[in-house]
Amino acid sequence: MSASLNVRPFHREDRDQLTVLVNAHAAAVIPGAAVSVNTVLSSLERCPEEYITDPWVAERVTLVAERNRQIVAAAHLLRYRNDPDVGEDYRDTGHIVWFIHHPAASDDPGEEQAAELLMAACLAQLTRWHVRSRHLDGRLPVPGVYGIPDQWPHVRAVVERAGFVHTGDTEVLLLAAVGELPAPGPAPLAGLTLHRTLGELGTRLTARLGGEETARLELDTGLDRPERHARPGGMADLADLELADDAHPELVAWLLGEARRWLTLCGADRLLSYAADDETEEIAGLTAHGFHELTRTARGWDHRGV
Repeated sequence: MSASLNVRPFHREDRDQLTVLVNAHAAAVIPGAAVSVNTVLSSLERCPEEYITDPWVAERVTLVAERNRQIVAAAHLLRYRNDPDVGEDYRDTGHIVWFIHHPAASDDPGEEQAAELLMAACLAQLTRWHVRSRHLDGRLPVPGVYGIPDQWPHVRAVVERAGFVHTGDTEVLLLAAVGELPAPGPAPLAGLTLHRTLGELGTRLTARLGGEETARLELDTGLDRPERHARPGGMADLADLELADDAHPELVAWLLGEARRWLTLCGADRLLSYAADDETEEIAGLTAHGFHELTRTARGWDHRGV
């Protein structure tokens, strides 16, 4: 192996190169996706969104592979405590939260060698931790980037060669430009009213008919936190969409039109949504109303050895 390759712990002076590597992988999944150096650094120290599982973490390690002083691969690992207050599925487990690397050029195997060397270092770290099981994901500190998306075949190849097996679900990630959602219009039924409240996941828009809830959706407009310094505009998340069994067929379009009105006022220009790959009716309904499939991502990888 080339002497120019070196795997070592992350240093603060690596922050700019690491952010470039993170954003390159994110932008291949979400058009224009980018986060700030501050966001990347903060995510290495803690994950405040995971308010249940993050306090269970005992150790965090970030490793980088350097080639001719360039960061060409990186990984972030967690060890969860072996204590009674830790959830059973997480107790005494080790996780590669994300593993990313530059794809290898056809005439230059150096990047692939760096990725293999880094993965060996990750497995060695998990061995030193003596965890009872090993898991892997691709959850970058970027909204909508998790699992191993179809756009990362170079990552999947290294992961599978290392003995990780996809044991979870495959999810479809969809994106709509807010301006392509159904236009706001009159209610499709007489007596139908819209109510905006705070829901469990974000701003809730509820359609009520005769005082009874007949449909609702929730919008998370907090994805682009100020410290992320993402691209101009904003991204929101269609966090929930529920319809009564006897709901009017035009309710989805009407609610999405009201969502468009609200998101425009919020300054959001893109809306993410998610579905399991076997939820064909839901996917078809979303694509009929302005959403486009971005990727399919494989969630949940367990290490079975090689």
